[in-house]
Amino acid sequence: MLTFWEQKGTYPMNILLIVIFVIAVVLLITGGFVQSLNFLLWVGIVLAIIAVIVFLARVITGRRS
Repeated sequence: MLTFWEQKGTYPMNILLIVIFVIAVVLLITGGFVQSLNFLLWVGIVLAIIAVIVFLARVITGRRS
């Protein structure tokens, strides 16, 4: 007599491994995405600081061009 899993043609461990693999890939992609956004945030902060310094230098020296 065949078990339930043998009748279905699938086995719980195979399904479990596939689910773990999919979760791992999703977490890997999400982690990389968050890391790249964090890098871009720091680049934006540095550019904003440089823009403020240039603006203040123009205001102090009186240049308008």
